[in-house]
Parts: sequence; C-alpha cells; structure tokens
Amino acid sequence: MYLSVILPFYREAANAPAMLAALQKVLDQIPGEKEILAIDDGSPDNTYDVLLSLKPQYKDLHIIRFARNFGKEAALTCGLNRAKGDAVVMLDSDLQHPPEVILEMLEKWKQGDKMVYALRRNRDGDSLLRRAWTKTFYWVFRTITELDLPPGAGDFRLLDKKVVAAVNQLPERNRFMKGLMTWVGFKSSFVTFDVAERTSGKSSFSFSKLFMLAINGLTSFSNVPLRVWSLFGVLISSVATIYAIYLVISTLLFGAKTAGFASVMCGILFMGGIQLISLGVIGEYIGRIFNEVKDRPIYIVAEDD
Repeated sequence: MYLSVILPFYREAANAPAMLAALQKVLDQIPGEKEILAIDDGSPDNTYDVLLSLKPQYKDLHIIRFARNFGKEAALTCGLNRAKGDAVVMLDSDLQHPPEVILEMLEKWKQGDKMVYALRRNRDGDSLLRRAWTKTFYWVFRTITELDLPPGAGDFRLLDKKVVAAVNQLPERNRFMKGLMTWVGFKSSFVTFDVAERTSGKSSFSFSKLFMLAINGLTSFSNVPLRVWSLFGVLISSVATIYAIYLVISTLLFGAKTAGFASVMCGILFMGGIQLISLGVIGEYIGRIFNEVKDRPIYIVAEDD
C-alpha cells in the first residue's frame, strides 16, 4: 500500500513541529510506502522555513510552496494533483484533526469503501452563531443541490485513488472541495472524532471567510438562487396586477382617493431592495463565469522541495 497525506499550511509555523511528530507516530504503525505533502499556502510568517528545517527528520516529507496565498481549496487541489498513493488522506495542520483517526479510516478503506470522511462529534469550541450558521448551511446545501453532504463532514477524509482521479478530472477553478468530492460519488462511509484544541495560535478561517466559502459552495452546485428570485418576481408582479385591478375598480365605484406618501415610499424602497438583491445574485453567477473563462491556473508553485 502507498499512502499519501496532504497537509495544507497557512500561518502554522508554531504548530508544524508538533503536527509532523504526531503524524509520523501514526504513519510508523502503517506498513508500506508513505508520502507527506506539506503545502505552504503562501504563509506570511516563517512556516516555510520551519518546514524546511524539519525536512531532514522526515524522509517522506515533500514541501510545496505557493507563490502567494491561493486559499485552502487550491492547496487541497494541489495535493490531490501531486498525490501518488493508493489512498490519500487530507487533514488540517493545526492538530485539531487527530492523526490517530487515519488508522480507523484505513480499516474502512480496506473493507472496500472508496471514501471515508470524518464527522466531528463536538463543536464546543465554536460560538453559537457559528454552530447555527454551519447547521443552516448543511441543511440548505442538501436541500437545493440534492447532494448528500453529511452535517459535520469537512475536508478531513480518506480518498481512494479512483476518487482522486475523478476529482482531478473536474476543471472548474471556483472549487468547493467538499462538494466536488461528494459529487463524484463512490461508496462512502464515515468515522467520528472529537475536535482537539489548537496547541498554538488561532484559526485564520474567520467567519467572513466561512460565509464566502458557503456562498461559493451553494452557487457552485445549484442554480436554485436564480430561480428563487425569478419566482419571487412573478409573485410580486401578480400581487401588483391584482392591486392595480383593485384600484381601478375602487376608483370607478367610489372615486379617486389621495394616496399616502408613506405607502408609496415603502413600496418603492421594497421593490428597489428586491431588485438590488436579485442583481447581486445574478452578479455572483456572472462573476463565476468571468473567472472560469479567464482559464487562469488554480495555483502557482514557487518552491518544490
């Protein structure tokens, strides 16, 4: 067996030594060839230098450095493009994804499962707002995309080489990796784990980035938002037509009445807001088309050790 492990790094200089040490303890228990693909996503700190200093201690460590920060989705894409393993494991480099779970994943894989994802059992470290937002996102995603993305399933998962080959065939540049890996299908199962505390620093994945990732995921796999606003426009037009008929009949029967300024302004502002929202949704899809037709690379490698 050949096992590949993909580790995206961004501002993780303090966590890199402990992460690689914990991972190596697990890999030592697994027979066969291994490779660790450490991908520095253009970290502004000395993450790359720390990884280079650790390289002599880990014969299976390969370090890839991006020319700038392209994002975690690009780092995972790079790892999948480079992975040679029969099985490929992706996990975060901040030790919140326990490397010991890899052993459970491999057991599932040996039983014939082509994809094994890790479901987190707890979200104690997340705020109430973040937990509510995450739960809502998974529900909306499953509802409008018809893809069965399990709640709590993140990027921590094992992929068979057949799944990796399928994902590598997908050409889009606006990538939502959790959705892409679910979209390709294959027999799947899961293991559960408890999220560990970060040993150092804080996550660079802010709520705003989480929000943008959610928008990217929804617009990547569904055109329902466009249809919603079309239906909403039909509804408003229908209500406006009925109201216009009512005004005509009322005027003929009871004469004209002086219209209220407040009601007119509310109507104008309401319709203006609806138009701006609908234009924003359309603009999001047009922006995605614009990015795709430029056909720029998903990432650029500056150093490859």
